[in-house]
Amino acid sequence: MRRVDLTSLRASLEGAIPSEIATCDAHGVPNVSVISDVHFIDANHVAISYQFFSKTRANILANPQATVLLKHPHTCAQYRIYLRYLRTEYEGPLFETMRAKLAGIASHEGMSGIFKLLGADIYHVEEAEIVRGDLLPLPPSHAPLLAALRQTLPRLKAARDLDALVAALLSSLRSEFRLPHVMLLMTDNGCDRLYTVASLGYEESGVGAEILPGQGVIGVAARERTPIRLTHATREYLYGRAIRDALRESPMAAQLETHIPLPGLPDSGSQIAVPILNGDTLLAVIYAESPEPGRFGYDEEDALMILAAETAIAMQALQGDAEEAAPAMRAETATGSGQPMVVRHYAADDSVFIDDEYVIKGVAGAILWFLLGEFAKTGRLEFSNKELRLAPQIRLPEFSENLEARLILLRRRLAERNQQVTLDKAGRGRFRLNLGRPVQLVEAEG
Repeated sequence: MRRVDLTSLRASLEGAIPSEIATCDAHGVPNVSVISDVHFIDANHVAISYQFFSKTRANILANPQATVLLKHPHTCAQYRIYLRYLRTEYEGPLFETMRAKLAGIASHEGMSGIFKLLGADIYHVEEAEIVRGDLLPLPPSHAPLLAALRQTLPRLKAARDLDALVAALLSSLRSEFRLPHVMLLMTDNGCDRLYTVASLGYEESGVGAEILPGQGVIGVAARERTPIRLTHATREYLYGRAIRDALRESPMAAQLETHIPLPGLPDSGSQIAVPILNGDTLLAVIYAESPEPGRFGYDEEDALMILAAETAIAMQALQGDAEEAAPAMRAETATGSGQPMVVRHYAADDSVFIDDEYVIKGVAGAILWFLLGEFAKTGRLEFSNKELRLAPQIRLPEFSENLEARLILLRRRLAERNQQVTLDKAGRGRFRLNLGRPVQLVEAEG
């Protein structure tokens, strides 16, 4: 047998092909079990999830030696690693990372609180060896990731506002990282929800769609502040559904949540959600998916984490740009002609309807209603970011970048709905409201 470095076996630790773990009890009686995946920690350590008390778990506590047989998902090569149990972690970064992956599956299956990680068993890798060498060639790489980062990072730094930064980020994810299905979601005040500000590759953009922390892959990545990567989602979800169906007949059926549909692709084979963080503060989440199982590996996760860190720096650097005071606005009354648009506003959630068609709600809805109200009173069409920040009726959140994100959302949503209302940039920190027809404003009840 030829020894090998554990780092080179990361692809074999994904669980695309289940691994086997062999243990012995205190009397030397062996037991072999199948495990879904082995979590790579570093060149000398791995972790295996502890979800329930099994024969393997009992053996490890009595005799802390184990042997695991790994299979490479592409070449079919086989490797054997010899492990020594060290401890079980019930909290901390590693536990949260492993729990988040498991929780992502559980949330989609409505099994939060049922199908969960109890602990992360940490092992020292005593030795790793090749059992059977590479039998098949590796498939070509999807994208040269270092080159993708080299091309993308200058584009982020060149962005002069958040809108340009979002456009550069998504464009590069498609062109350089070759990810055809991507979303960017940003946080609301207090990080109590995320909303989609942009996407690429979907029939419906989903701009304005909201996700709560803890909901699905995206929500768990946001809540746990850690990347979530599901490499063979179809296989794992089928496993989760089988347990869920069994639980329907059990006394625990009342704990099952309403199923949360996966956003984007109806039959997603792989997903990855990467948080954009400023220290411990969540700014946004990058989400990508593919119908191809195993599309995202450790290398993609590493590259997207670097990209997320640089995106956070760029977002923070742009905060001061929006604070510049705009020149005095002039009154203008030129709008389109024709039958007036009926714009209805509901104060309870700031939802706005135009000609009985829902457009937007929340902070973005409050902004739109404020702009239309100012136009109705003064005929003015140009506004500044500073003016919006000072308007108490909008109830803007504490973080200034949230305004920029909400304006991006509102601009894209209006364009997508093909309304006779649009927003255009009119200089740094300024924008113009365009109306294709006269408007009739109605403050609705209920």
